[in-house]
Amino acid sequence: MNVADLVASLRESRGFRHKTDIAGVVDSLAQHLPHGAHDLDQAVALGDDCAALVDGDGYLLFAIEGMVSDFLTAMPWFAGYSSVMVNVSDIYAMGGRPLAVVDALWSDGIGAAQEVLAGMAAASVAYGVPIVGGHTNTRSDAAQLAVSIVGRANALLSSFNAKPGDSLMMAVDLRGRFEEPYPFWNASVDAPPARLRGDLECLPYLAEKGLCDAAKDISMAGTLGTALMLLECSQVGARIDLARIPAPDNVPFERWVTAFPSFGYLLSVRPEHVDAVQKQFDARELACAVIGTVDDTREVVLHRQQDAATLWDFRREAFIVPKDGGQ
Repeated sequence: MNVADLVASLRESRGFRHKTDIAGVVDSLAQHLPHGAHDLDQAVALGDDCAALVDGDGYLLFAIEGMVSDFLTAMPWFAGYSSVMVNVSDIYAMGGRPLAVVDALWSDGIGAAQEVLAGMAAASVAYGVPIVGGHTNTRSDAAQLAVSIVGRANALLSSFNAKPGDSLMMAVDLRGRFEEPYPFWNASVDAPPARLRGDLECLPYLAEKGLCDAAKDISMAGTLGTALMLLECSQVGARIDLARIPAPDNVPFERWVTAFPSFGYLLSVRPEHVDAVQKQFDARELACAVIGTVDDTREVVLHRQQDAATLWDFRREAFIVPKDGGQ
């Protein structure tokens, strides 16, 4: 597949479509607030993985994730596991450490909820994050699940701190497998819990040592959609080399760049810190590479050798941040 065809496929993908819906939701909410989008900016910027509220000498982090209903119905245990896992990832993506989660679960009977709850409990144990409460309705005709998390950070990694001249780096755990037929790359369930927790500690370490201040976890939009979210929030652009993206063997590239890995992060790193950041992930046997360069064009260009195409031009269209929101 040439780069132009890849761009066309990405722009029509489910992950991209879900993310572009965010701008409309934020804009709609802002229309009903007294001061519009500015009311949404008073505590935190819109577009980060968590709300980050100043709290003493650090930050209280607050996030929520919902599971799509077809996934919940087809794979209840793994959906429950993932609901905790992705929230934990959001906290670490901000340079923080998780404190606790709560859930809201709807099911048709307690029997239908048991596998979901078992998956949540397994992730809670693996990541060392307690489930401290929530809301349950076992008399619903539809399966639904949302999980919220709180955490704390001493220093932030933010989607708003990428700068022109930065190296765009990707860190990902390739020691996994797809949960068929979904785009979920599972490098968590069979991993030793101590290794999972140690790998995640790379993120707050980088923030607290001043080696990085801009990052985002790779979400349902995949590697390239997540890059768009990070770059748009920072009002920058980038040129991304597809050949440098770390990828597992024997997985089609087009599928890999739309995958949601259980451990996957993009970081925008000042050039003088690239080697130090690389060493942290190398020491944990995590794949890490510079995949592009951040610039001031507000345009994201993908290339593979001489084959290149524009993935997104923020000057012409928003991805997740409405024109008057997010800053």
